Amino acid sequence: MNKKTLGIIGGVGPLATMLLGEMIVKRTKASADQEHMHFIIDNDTRIPDRTAYILDREQPNPLPVMIQDAGKLVSVGVDVICVPCNTAHYFYDELADNTAVPILHMIRETANKVKSLQAKKVGILGTKGTLSTNLYQDSLREVGIEPVVPDDAVQDLLMEIIYDYVKAGSSITREMWSKVEDAIMAQGCDHVILGCTELSIVNRELSLDQDTRYVDALVTLADRTIEYCGYELAQKNAVNR
Repeated sequence: MNKKTLGIIGGVGPLATMLLGEMIVKRTKASADQEHMHFIIDNDTRIPDRTAYILDREQPNPLPVMIQDAGKLVSVGVDVICVPCNTAHYFYDELADNTAVPILHMIRETANKVKSLQAKKVGILGTKGTLSTNLYQDSLREVGIEPVVPDDAVQDLLMEIIYDYVKAGSSITREMWSKVEDAIMAQGCDHVILGCTELSIVNRELSLDQDTRYVDALVTLADRTIEYCGYELAQKNAVNR
């Protein structure tokens, strides 16, 4: 199979973008530098906040910048693009329509992942923007899974974790995360999706249980890019350790 070059529209957020790059390298089966994937990152921090625009259309629209970035990546020869931001997939259709190469859909890939685990009821942890679009809810229902979302108090705590801690460069405590975890698991979930790439950073810092509980959307995206671009996973179904 011919190897493909991946383009990453990054900066959404910057640390999560770098984490995706690290995941791709660590999760690719390779014994030499030359056996790794060729990928190009545009870590464009000019992209306006996705949730802010979804909740308030008076805020700057991130789509035009994302379209520009996709065009830049295509111009330097990428064969496929991904966006390591769940909320950004609200703009997926328009972005794909204005891009000359395929764009992987992080949310649909994650829904397919939890389906493969034979889950029936799955919690979704993400930004208010992501949840308000019903992107995860609809994708899960399409594969026969009942979606579960946090109540308002837990969602407010989750937004605090994402914006006031992770995006601000601060670490969260296990005690703080346990409040989120206990509340969502109390709703009878088989699995819980980490549906915000900032939560992938929490996953790395706290070593969350990916064996039986969590499905990290960023890990799912990393694995899909590896396989799509013609490479082999270092270890099937490996967790992010």
